[in-house]
Order: sequence, then structure tokens, then C-alpha cells
Amino acid sequence: MSTGGKKASMIFSGFRALGLYSNHLSHVVRFHKKHREFYVVTAVGKCFHTYNVKKLGIVAVSNALPDDISCLAADRMLVFAAHGKTVVAFARNKEVVHTYSGHRGDVHLLLPFGDHLISVDRENAVIVWDVEAEEEYLQISFDKVSFEVSALMHPSTYLNKILLGSRQGGLQLWNIKSNKLLYTFPGWASAVTALQQTPAVDVVGVGLASGQVVIHNIKFDETLMKFQQDWGPITAISFRTDGHPIMAAGSPVGHVGLWDLEEKKLIGQMRDAHDTAIAGLTFLLSEPLLITNGADNAIRVWIFDTPGAEGRLLRCRLGHSAPPTKILHHGNNGQTILSAGQDGTLQSFSVVHERFNKSLGHGSLNKKKAKKKGLKYDFAKLPAITAFAAECARQSDWDGIVACHRGYLVATTWNYQKGSMGAHKLEPSRFNQNRALNVHATAVDISPCGNFVVIGVSTGHMDLYNLQSGLHRGQYGADKAHDGAVRGVSVDGLNQMAISAGADRTLKVWKFRSHELLHTESLEAPPAATLLHRESGMLAVALDDFTAHVLDIETRRIVRKFSGHRGQINDMTFSPDGRWLITASMDCTIRTWDLPSGCLVDCFLLDCAAVSVSMSPTGNFLVSSHVDNLGLFLWSNNTLCSVVSLRPLPADYEPEVLMLPGTCPSHDDEEEEDEGMDVSELAEYVSPEQLDQHLITLSLLPDSRWKNLLSLDIIKRRNKPKEPPKVPKAAPFFIPTVPGLVPRFALPENPQGDQSKVFNLGILAQKSPFYVQLEESLESKNYEGPLQLLKEMGPSGIDAELRSLAPDMGGHTDVLRAFLRLISSMLESRRDFDLAQAYLALFLKLHVRLVSSEPVLMQEASLLSQQLEEMWGHTQTQLNQSLCLLQYMKSALL
Repeated sequence: MSTGGKKASMIFSGFRALGLYSNHLSHVVRFHKKHREFYVVTAVGKCFHTYNVKKLGIVAVSNALPDDISCLAADRMLVFAAHGKTVVAFARNKEVVHTYSGHRGDVHLLLPFGDHLISVDRENAVIVWDVEAEEEYLQISFDKVSFEVSALMHPSTYLNKILLGSRQGGLQLWNIKSNKLLYTFPGWASAVTALQQTPAVDVVGVGLASGQVVIHNIKFDETLMKFQQDWGPITAISFRTDGHPIMAAGSPVGHVGLWDLEEKKLIGQMRDAHDTAIAGLTFLLSEPLLITNGADNAIRVWIFDTPGAEGRLLRCRLGHSAPPTKILHHGNNGQTILSAGQDGTLQSFSVVHERFNKSLGHGSLNKKKAKKKGLKYDFAKLPAITAFAAECARQSDWDGIVACHRGYLVATTWNYQKGSMGAHKLEPSRFNQNRALNVHATAVDISPCGNFVVIGVSTGHMDLYNLQSGLHRGQYGADKAHDGAVRGVSVDGLNQMAISAGADRTLKVWKFRSHELLHTESLEAPPAATLLHRESGMLAVALDDFTAHVLDIETRRIVRKFSGHRGQINDMTFSPDGRWLITASMDCTIRTWDLPSGCLVDCFLLDCAAVSVSMSPTGNFLVSSHVDNLGLFLWSNNTLCSVVSLRPLPADYEPEVLMLPGTCPSHDDEEEEDEGMDVSELAEYVSPEQLDQHLITLSLLPDSRWKNLLSLDIIKRRNKPKEPPKVPKAAPFFIPTVPGLVPRFALPENPQGDQSKVFNLGILAQKSPFYVQLEESLESKNYEGPLQLLKEMGPSGIDAELRSLAPDMGGHTDVLRAFLRLISSMLESRRDFDLAQAYLALFLKLHVRLVSSEPVLMQEASLLSQQLEEMWGHTQTQLNQSLCLLQYMKSALL
């Protein structure tokens, strides 16, 4: 949605986001009685997602709120979400049905309470709302110094009572119906971070900032047991209710501790359940399933079905826990996107369904040790991927993905089908003696055959490796390919040339196999990155002066120069047909350049800069990743489904801001779409019936209506049956129809009185509708009516009507003259030129002798002949001019 009155982008519109599952807020579990199924709700930015626990499939995505969600809660019917100082209630997991406004600070705690909702803000005010009436039922204010509310819960079986926990460590039990403080618990001199009801009545679990979990009886104010965790404050607590007295406690480092409440001891540790703090823990009612979520953008379901105390991972949905650095489409169907993130992982996201997503894991120099020690204790793990290339040609035989890592010389191979790191570590042997040098791989590209990979190094070297064996197959240049770091490498579509760009402001073209230098091109500024469109042979080069150049590798000339970005160009992508070059820059714009015209045809502005972009091989989606954003965002290509008028944008064009799409496709109102676009530009062009009065226009009737009018006698003789048709023994009843192309039933005539048996010959002289209208048009001089009737007839009907115009067939000379004037009017209008010629040819074939014997008809025919000669002469002149111009253009091109 654009902020301005016009549409921000003519080509792209936000479709949806991929790879967003959870943030730092605790999830909420709901149970649907009708479906007999559990659902988990997680917050993602300004909206929340609803997943079924059975398959972790997404069920619904809520409408977006104006600000990020700060707290989530749910009851049987509604989902409550707080954003800023406002609380809203969603029905059907999507639509806002209630809004509660009245807080003076940001709301950070919510608790559904029967027909009421309790909310707590940062100003330490507790408000009880009537859910349906959207009115305040009660407001309680606390002094921040003595009691700052940090947690709240409703003790089971305690009617109208809530338990509040504070940062000072104390607890208070309130009756919200009578607005009375019933009891104050002194606490444990540590801030309360979590409150959870245990399976036993009167007993609650209290999580403290000191890492203690206190099981406390609030009826007698007695502490039953204490547990101490060494991983920091308790972030969440949950209890098993399937017959096992187990308590799970979350920590800020991603570990989950499991405690036996009968034996009062720690029985298990689920280390590294999440990469970040555990945001939420929930044991499903009467099931051995634990649901966890965290700020690492992951939802996990653990099942406790093994002899040990720890649960095993049953299913999960996870995206990047740090923003993506590079994205690339994988395959030719445009359904899979490979994404490398700052978290060091390489992941695959499916546009079709989330169940096809998979993580290829975290890079490591020694994968075997990493599996034994665990990822947290793998000292040989590799940093984030900065660049990678993928090729599907031989991915079934060996690794098809090669990646470069930040600050590392080693390039790693990955196997997409196995979903893991590959077998080879690609590293040149020239640096074995001195590994202290700050040398790292900077650019990579795989040959289209899938057998070779070219890797550029920061020292200016460019090496060739075999992907099957991982062996070094040579280097480009006698010593170095470039005097500076290699910023981009590409291999053409036929394995004939390798192109490299270096920080020494040169672009070089090499023979792929012999490594011979073919051409050197000097650049105006150091290149930042290169991108080759193999089908067209166009190489895009992004320079450090914020411009983009396009080189034709066949002619080895720079054919286009695009300038307009005000920041570093982060990434580029070509449209599948090679017509558009799409660039993303640090100035927060995404620009589309038209290569044939050399113009900027589309530009839109975003709130955060795009780090990487990739156009689908099918051309239906553009994918982008952004600064400080964990998701991948799909933009649909409007030109595939509607007529888009692309015009060059002016040099001083100021782009409109476009919001990043949400997780579900956006359904904007038709009114908003009409207001946001220029109808005159996007309206589908409808051709008029006649372009110009000086041009002749043919009819749209099929050839079978008029082309065979002069050959009807031959057709009838050819189609004459050899034997008379046999009458069926029991013919079915048919309603008689009137002859013609449009079927019409013949209405029976009601007999009036006694009819004579003598046949009335006057019936044969009845006039047809065409004959009647032709007679009337002679006086009105309007021939549209009879012409329309002729257009609706078939060849046989037209032949019969023209024969009936003769005097010996019941016609008249005036009607013949009217028909000639009908043809004259068609020629004057210059419309239906083919029909006029066919009707006139048939008329003259039938009545040429009669026309020549009648002076009135002869005079009319001579005027018509003169009119025909003028029209044919004008048409012939125009055809000659067009042929001459076409011949000149063809000779100029040759």
C-alpha cells in the first residue's frame, strides 16, 4: 500500500512473506472443541499466525495492526493482542471485532478472565475490561516503587481472584469483583518473571529472576519446594498433565530444564532447544507434547516417548534467526528459494507450502566433531555465507551448491537433495604455508553443466575446481587474475568464457578451458558485484559510484549505463527474458531498468534497504530480503496478469513508499486499487470499429458466411445425395423451426372459422422481412436494418433473398435499385468492405441482364462502378506506400 495518491510501483505489488514464524513473545495454545484439535498462536511483527499442532501447518494469518504486537492472549472464542496503548480482540483468528482504549502506557500483560479481560501497562495500571461492551469494569493502580506488576495469573477454582507478581518479589491476591486486596505474599527478594498454575489446586509455580522456581501453596502461604537453575532468570514454566509429575522451565540461553516434582530433583536438560531465550513453554493437556517458541524465529514440538527424561523433536517450523545475507532461486520452476543468513545457516524456502521448507544446516570445518559436541560447542563452525552459487544440472550426482564464508578462504560445497553440507572444502594450496594472511573467498559461480566452479579470492586470484572430485583444475592469469580483490565471477552458458571483475577497475574475459585472456575492459569505478544473464549474454556490473553498467559478452562492449541510485547497489537480478535489470540499493529503493530502451521504468521505496533480490525463473515473483528483517518477501509481477503501461520515469522522479507484504496475500479493496492507479494508463485498450474514415475496414464475420456465395451451385451439386433420404418408421415429434443461422421456432397459426380447401396462391407472394426493410430504406435512406439482416443469414439464405428481388420472383425494380444503394452506403462508410464485394458479385451474377435492360438500374450501377474505382485506387495507393516503407526499413536493417 502506497502512502501517496498514485501507485508506488507499476510492475510489482506486495504478495506475502516467507520464513516468519515467531518472535520474542510467548505463544498461546488454544483448543477447538468441534475440531478436537490444539492450535498454537505466535506473534510475528504486526500480525499473528495460527498453526495446528498436529502438523504445524498454518491455519490463519491475522490482519495487520498499526504497530508491532507487544502481548498475546486467547480464550475459547477470541485472540487478544496489544499494540502500544491499545488492546484489540480478533475473531476467527483474523478480524478485529473489539478495541479497548484507555491505557496511558504500553500494555505488556494480558489475561482473559471469563467475560472480562485484564490488561497491565508500563505505567503499572491494571484495567479489567468488559469484553463485549468494550468498557472499563475496574482499574487498579500500583506504586512502581513498592509493587511493579510483572506477572499475573488466575488460580484455578479461585472465583473472581487473580494473583499478581511484582519486580520487587512480592505477590498479591486480589478479588476483582469487590476490588479488594485479599492477601500479600512477602516473596523471595527476587523479581517474579513467571506465574503458572500447577496440576494441584492451591499450588502455583513461581519463576524468579534469580533462576529459582518456587512451588508455593497460596492457600496456606507455604513453600513446598524450590529448584535452582544456573542459566539465568526463568522465562517460562509449564507442567505435564498426562500423569507424570514433570515441570519444564525455560531460560534466556535457550535451554529447558526438566524437574521431577515427586523426587524434587533435576531429571533432564534439553540444551539448545532454541538459539535464543525460551519465549514460551506449554505442555498440551493430557498429552506428552511440549511446545516451545523463541526469538530465533522457530516453533518446535517435542514429544516425550523415550525412556530418558528429555523430549525428542517431533516437528518444527523455523526460519533464519538472523537477517538473510543472500537469496537465490533454485531450479527452473521458481518454487524454491535458497537463503543464506547471518546466523550461518543455509535454508530452502518453498513458495508452494511450508512443509517443503528445509534447513541445510550450519557450516562447519569438521562436521563429525560438530555432531558429537553440538553446535554451541563447535569451535570449527564457519561464519555467515557472503556469496553462493547453485546449479541443478548434476545435483543428483554430486554437490550442486558452493558457498563463500565471511573472512574464510575455504569455500564449502552443499548438497541440496541431502539437505546438508557436501563432501569438499575448496581451498587453493598456494596459501598453505602462510595461513595468517587475511585472505578470503569473495565470489563464486558454477558452470551451467554443473561440473566446474570458479572462485575469486581477495588477493586477486581466480581458481577453477572440479565439483565431482573437489580437485583444483587451474587458475586464471599467470600469477593473478587481478591486481585487486575479485569482486565477481561468471561463466557463460556454453562453458566457453569466464568473466571476472576486480577491484583494480578492470573486467576481464577469459577462455574457460585454456584460461587464456581474451579481452580487458576498463571500468569507471571499482566494481561491487557482477551478474550474468546466460541466455542473452548480458553481464550487469554494479560499480562503487552507485551506477550499473551492462556489458554484451559477445561484442565485449558496454551497451548500457544506468545511474540514479544514491547508495551502494547491494544486489541485482535479471528478468527471465533478460529485458529488465532490477537493482536494490542502500538508498532503500528497488529500481527496474528496461534494457532495450535504456530507461528506468519502475521504482519504489521501502522502509528498510533490500540486501538481496532474486527474480523467479518463471517471472511471476520477485523475492527480496532486507536489513534487520528475518523474512523473505514476495512481490508479484503485475505484467503477467494485467495490462501495464510502462513509461520512462523522469530523472527527478521521487518514488513512493511501499510497505513490506505480510505473511498472507494482501486483498486490497477495489476502491483502494482504483484510487492508487491511473486508470487511463492501465485500462485495457479496446479497438474501435473503424480506426480512420479514410481506411477500409473488413467485417468480423467468418469466411463461411460470404466467401462461397458465388460457388453455391457447385456446392449444392457436390453435396446432392445419391439416394433419397429414408423416412424413419417412427419419427419423433419436432417443433418446426424457421430457416436461418439463429434457430427460431415457427409459431402455429390458429385457424379462424371454416377454411376453404382451395389453395390460396397469394401465400406464395408473401414478402420476407429483408424485402420489407429494403423497401422502407428506399424512402428513409437508412440501410442499417437490411444490412444487419443479411449479416445474420447464411449463404443459402442470402442467395434466396437476392433471387426474390427479381420481378419474375415477386420482386420489383425499385427494390433492386434499393439494394444497389445499400451497397453504395456500405462503400461510403468504408466498413464491411469484404461483405460489400461478395454481395455485389452475387447480385450481378443473378441480375446482370435485368440491370442492363433497365435504364434506372443501369444509371445506379454506373454510379456504383465509379465509386468502386475511386475506392480501389485509394486503397492501392496506400498499399504501395506501406510496401515501399517496409522495403526501405528491411534494406536499412540489412
